[in-house]
Order: sequence, then C-alpha cells, then structure tokens
Amino acid sequence: MQDHREDKSQSLEIQYAPAHAVELVRGGLLHAVAGADQVMVNSLHAQGVQTLGSGLDIEARAPDGLIEAFRVRAAPGFTLAVQWHPEWQVMKNPFSHALFAAFGAAARARINARK
Repeated sequence: MQDHREDKSQSLEIQYAPAHAVELVRGGLLHAVAGADQVMVNSLHAQGVQTLGSGLDIEARAPDGLIEAFRVRAAPGFTLAVQWHPEWQVMKNPFSHALFAAFGAAARARINARK
C-alpha cells in the first residue's frame, strides 16, 4: 500500500505537488471533466475509503487501489468527493481548473432551474 501522507519536513510547494496518478472511471464525471483516463493529483491524506456505502460510485482510484474519488449515484446535482486538494494552485492546474469550472456550471444550472 502506498503512503498517501505528505512529508511535513518539505516545503508546501513540495507537499502539495502532484504525487501520483489516479485512474478515472470511464463514463464518470471526472473522466468527462478531464477528457483522459488518468490525471496526476497531490496526496496529503492519512485516511481513505475502503468500502463505499450504498448509492455511491467510484470515480477514481490510486495505483494501489485506494478509492480517491466518489459520487452519489442518484443525486440530481454535483455530488463529488475527492481525497486530494484540487484547490491548491488551481489556476496552474488545468484539471483542477476544469473541475472547479464544472462545479460552477452545475451551481449556475441549479440556481437557474429554481427561477
């Protein structure tokens, strides 16, 4: 099993740097956002999801099999959880930027549907 924790003796630039690839599930939300089968993400977590609850679908896995992202299957909106930190230098990371753009579009669509 891979160690997904950051090395706190390093600078924040290194701690939050891309650490490993995640394999994106074809047909999933993240796969659509990325337009790719895998992306590089940072890794700063000491805990992980071993088994998903009912109604949740895997969106991404680390090379060691750890679930790195999931979504609520039947949710009407943008319901996505990730184990990495896409907010870190979002404007310098095309995938993170696309992820936040998708979230913003979903929020706008929801508010417009309520009008």
